[in-house]
Amino acid sequence: MEELYEILEGIQPEVDFRTAANLIDGHLLDSLSIISLIAELEDTFDISVPAVEIVPRNFNSAAAIWVLVQRLQEEG
Repeated sequence: MEELYEILEGIQPEVDFRTAANLIDGHLLDSLSIISLIAELEDTFDISVPAVEIVPRNFNSAAAIWVLVQRLQEEG
């Protein structure tokens, strides 16, 4: 999870990702940030994020992103 926080803070350093629960709904991450985030997630965690998974509920908080990462790793 710490690696995820580092990735997120590298993309948007002014956001407190440990407490924010509205990253998409609150417009804290824009579409370019999401594209960068997905690329970093795929490289760092050796996963592939399918287009159908790129929905707000999977990216609204660090916890939701982490659940997505873990699920995609398990699905391998």
